[in-house]
Amino acid sequence: MSFTDTNQQNHSNSQPEKVLLVGLYGSETHYTKAIEYIEELSMLVYTAGGKVVDKVLQNREKPDPTTYIGKGKLQEIAALSKELQADMIIFDDDLSPTQARNIEQETKVKILDRSGLILDIFASRAKTAAAKTQVELAQLQYLLPRLTRYWTHLSRQKGGIGTKGPGETQIETDRRLIGKRISVLKSKLEKLDKQRKTQRKGRGNILRVALVGYTNVGKSSLLNALTKTDVLAENKLFATLDATVRRFETRNTEVLLSDTVGFIRKLPHHLVDSFKSTLDEIRESDILIHLMDASSDSVLEYKKVVDDTLRSIGSDENEVILAFNKIDAVDNPEILASLRREYPEAVFISAERGIGLQDLEEKIEAVAMADYATVEMKISLKNFKAISYVFNEAEVLHKKYYDEYIDISFQIRKDHLSHLESMLRPEDLLGVMVEEA
Repeated sequence: MSFTDTNQQNHSNSQPEKVLLVGLYGSETHYTKAIEYIEELSMLVYTAGGKVVDKVLQNREKPDPTTYIGKGKLQEIAALSKELQADMIIFDDDLSPTQARNIEQETKVKILDRSGLILDIFASRAKTAAAKTQVELAQLQYLLPRLTRYWTHLSRQKGGIGTKGPGETQIETDRRLIGKRISVLKSKLEKLDKQRKTQRKGRGNILRVALVGYTNVGKSSLLNALTKTDVLAENKLFATLDATVRRFETRNTEVLLSDTVGFIRKLPHHLVDSFKSTLDEIRESDILIHLMDASSDSVLEYKKVVDDTLRSIGSDENEVILAFNKIDAVDNPEILASLRREYPEAVFISAERGIGLQDLEEKIEAVAMADYATVEMKISLKNFKAISYVFNEAEVLHKKYYDEYIDISFQIRKDHLSHLESMLRPEDLLGVMVEEA
């Protein structure tokens, strides 16, 4: 079946490409869910600058290994794309090189899958050297197994005089060149990663908080609201690629807040791999604010996507604050009541209208202080390493020097306190008192 999209708009001055979307539904993916997925794909097309002319959903338990949708349906798609004068057909799942080649031969138009589309959007959004390098690496890793599709015309070797080469087809040459380029990009990213680690170390002991969430839930708007800055906040998917870091203060705590790339269903693993240094902002944060769009019908499904992605990058052990955004856009009060019952520890806000931001700041302080202890120690001056560690890793509240020891009180993270205690011998301590912060 198919249904026409009447709401798609594109504001580009150039003529947008006409795009036909294709997806599957069956027992594993219910029809209504498949509609949500293809609507999201439509939003991706809009973000990329295209115009959706129609959407087709095929009832099929699993993709056909050679044509994805079956030979008969493929012929229908070919006829429909010709009738609509479509420039491109985009599929909601990743296509194998064989599927893409067969579909392209039948339809005679450009073929793209979901991962390819996301990579294209990332390429257009990349502004910094790091983002451009990461995107290029992901694109080449995506392209490498698909060279049979894109470069078939270069792989034909003909016999005869003057046609004998070094025994390597063009496609093999392309693979070798791409492999070399991938190695160069990985080396470049390693250097950029070291630079970022140095920058992060230079931030000292300031509390680091990262905004995470499904794409387009309002992370950049929240960053602007909390830090009183003007970071780009668009109603488009993947408005943010590079981690943007801004400083702000709650009543008692100084915070470095990072806005990171949004997650999405079926995020290409090449992107996760190549964006390692960007995702380190998430991994190395003290607290994650998991922002969700309370007005979305799929809010809980999107929460699961983000939870799964955090788990895949090793950030599922971080302290997490759940925050439901856009509460002013929720028409049914029972929806908010239900979410409050299910997630009593969550914060409910509107970044756009400034609702609930003080509650969020207080939550950040409460979670941060739960990891700290207030300590008073009398440390022998002979253990200069332990004393230096206190000054470097803790917030010193009071200190007084005596002939043989220093009387010092400070606030310190509990894991840092454990490390400090391992540096101290019984003879170094003349007294100690620890209180929960």
